[in-house]
Amino acid sequence: MVKVDIKQLPHAEGLALPTYQSADAAGLDLLAAVPAETPVILPPGKYAMVPTGLTIALPRGFEAQVRPRSGLAAKHGVTVLNSPGTVDADYRGEINVLLINHGDVPFPVRRGERIAQMVIAPVVQAQLVPVDTLSATDRGAGGFGSTGR
Repeated sequence: MVKVDIKQLPHAEGLALPTYQSADAAGLDLLAAVPAETPVILPPGKYAMVPTGLTIALPRGFEAQVRPRSGLAAKHGVTVLNSPGTVDADYRGEINVLLINHGDVPFPVRRGERIAQMVIAPVVQAQLVPVDTLSATDRGAGGFGSTGR
């Protein structure tokens, strides 16, 4: 369990804070903080930045990943364009979700709709070490499809 400070912005007033939908869920559902009277309409093939009305303060050494909701993708072809989106521990701005409609019909994003999920995860930073050669492996430089279908 990790503690994450969260602040709801004025345009998210009245919306629930993100919640886990089951005891073993990895992601907290993010809600659309769009005006009730003007939903965001996503035409087929188009994308839009959808506000959540939330800012967070992650502890150092953690990130928040913004991922698609499988139900939106399976039922409507709507997904997170830059999946997973990354919220760094030092970011204090609003969390927005970049949604794209891969479906055949316009998709209205309504206020309070669950639009994505946020997974809090530990971060490991790498120390890059320049070398002249790399260690050998059985795979070598074999790329896409080199280990099977």
